[in-house]
Amino acid sequence: MREQGPVGLLDADVYGPNVPQMLGLRRETWTVGWTLARAGGPRAQRPIPPIESHGLKVASAGFFLGEDQAMGIGAMGIDLLVKQLVRLVTWGVLEFLVIDLPPGTADVVHSVVRELRVSGAIVVVTPEEVAHLDARKAVTMFRRAGVRVLGAVENMSAFVCPGCGERISLFPTVAPDHAIWRMEVDKLGEIPFSSALGDAAQAGVPIGITAPGSATARCFHDIAGEVVTRLA
Repeated sequence: MREQGPVGLLDADVYGPNVPQMLGLRRETWTVGWTLARAGGPRAQRPIPPIESHGLKVASAGFFLGEDQAMGIGAMGIDLLVKQLVRLVTWGVLEFLVIDLPPGTADVVHSVVRELRVSGAIVVVTPEEVAHLDARKAVTMFRRAGVRVLGAVENMSAFVCPGCGERISLFPTVAPDHAIWRMEVDKLGEIPFSSALGDAAQAGVPIGITAPGSATARCFHDIAGEVVTRLA
């Protein structure tokens, strides 16, 4: 994969913003700019600097909250918050802005689609029928909104035994007529169930840094390359 320009990561999962934890960001990291923005409320017009972590420019709904605090606002408040994250954060020139959205078809997804010209959507699904049911709804929503679905990533696709290398499925097989793939959605790749990935997320360091030569890190690398190719 070719060398990329600056990449921004917008954590718009307002109901469970976990990106700060997964990138090792703690409250003291963002206190100055983001606490001032919160004090001014969603209508505040002062620029907000993104936080840089592991080569990414990061903004998160979690920066407005305490770690144990829930986001207790309605649809209108969600829309204002999304606008603030998009318009007031001083992203600078980016090659890509990756937006982490909550699962399903919640209000925040519609707000992001209205606020931005989205180049493409990637659906993440686990290999179980209930997850595929929700994912099919998301695909339908994006297509109705005129957003190109680049493909889907299958998370926790299987557990690979570290001793013998045997691939063990963790979920029952999804019937072909119930799967997201029947909607002409391409599979961009699979992420195996990995304790190393969980350890990296808990430590707040991407697995591409903690274990760059691992099979899991290569999966992420290959998926990223496929996405870049489809957006070219």
